[in-house]
Amino acid sequence: MTTYDATPLTRWGIPYDRDLRVLAVGSFANRFGAGAVMTTSALYFTRHVGFTATEVALALSVAAFAGIFVQVPAGHLGDVRGPREVLVVFMAGAALFSAPPVLATSPVMLAALLTLLAVFERSAGAVNQGVIAQLATGGRGVLFKAYLRAVTNTAIALGSVFGGAALVIDQTWAYVAVFVLNAVFTGFAAWNCTRLPHLPPYQRAAGEPRLAVLRDLPFVVIIAITGVFNLHFFVMELGLALYISERTEAPTVMVAILLLINTVMVALFQVRLSRGSDSVEAGAKSLVRGGWFIAAGFVVVALADRGSWWFAIAVLVAGSLVHVVGEMIGSGGQWSLQMGLAPHERQGQYQGFSGLGFSVMAVIGPPVVAFFCVDQGERGWLMLAAIMVVTSLASVPAARWALASRERYGVTTHSG
Repeated sequence: MTTYDATPLTRWGIPYDRDLRVLAVGSFANRFGAGAVMTTSALYFTRHVGFTATEVALALSVAAFAGIFVQVPAGHLGDVRGPREVLVVFMAGAALFSAPPVLATSPVMLAALLTLLAVFERSAGAVNQGVIAQLATGGRGVLFKAYLRAVTNTAIALGSVFGGAALVIDQTWAYVAVFVLNAVFTGFAAWNCTRLPHLPPYQRAAGEPRLAVLRDLPFVVIIAITGVFNLHFFVMELGLALYISERTEAPTVMVAILLLINTVMVALFQVRLSRGSDSVEAGAKSLVRGGWFIAAGFVVVALADRGSWWFAIAVLVAGSLVHVVGEMIGSGGQWSLQMGLAPHERQGQYQGFSGLGFSVMAVIGPPVVAFFCVDQGERGWLMLAAIMVVTSLASVPAARWALASRERYGVTTHSG
């Protein structure tokens, strides 16, 4: 079980622990470049290369689908070959393939290049989550992931400023520069990984399954639950934008304003609202609290199609504020479940599997939220609210079952 470290995580916003500082710097650099690309890539490929929006969306979906299959094997490879060394290789690959998508001349070529990039990015992400779980010890895992989320949100927001500059210039060279900038920052993140300490590889016992996580039924159920819970991210990123433009009187600029509100709130309060989620049972309870807040936010947003533009704006801002509180509380609970049930020596494999919940939702989430948020309108938002509550409530008995069965599944070093 975990021995808790009473040392504060940060001072003036900087982690005390040297290894956690290295992880934070790498995450900031990686997501800064990603923020710039996220802001510009769709418009570049449609307006300057000539692809249709559907072709770009399909290329992104193919890459996302391919990334699903590499996360668990990559995490396992990090466990058995050395997390730091494997992470450096995957991050270097991500840096190498960050810029080439800008050269795509056909939708098939774009899909192929994005898939190569996704393979390295998702693999690096899986290994990195395992590294975080091994280095953020003493009960600091959830708080450090909360800190990282605040850091990465800030990085994405700052990166989007550079992407916005490319949109203003609106020249091919400016968009190419954004892709090159992403490659440079990802390359720096890859070098930064070499500064992490060596973590000894895990020696698999004779007869032990290669991917034991796939046989850990309680953990699989927990990831299924948190995967469904992740639907709320896609509701607020995609469903809300479609809802605003097609069913309310609010100006479409509200999409950007609400995203900014979310980013600022997470940067300011994610760590604070993750406190107390330092055990599996506490994490499940946090997921329930977060689920109720998210559901309440959805109910408020559902009213936005009932009035004038000013009423819609007021309702959208209020609903988004309520939602982001639930998002932050629920995220802390989710991280606690995912890390607390996993064996310390196989965190790469287990955290790689944990990422599947979000990855699968990235593939199926967009059409689901479009159906609920746009086709069903107010009724759809209420149905989504019910899904959030029911899903989060299911985590409590599932967490108790998982805790009680750890030893049965060969997990004896979990933090619980």
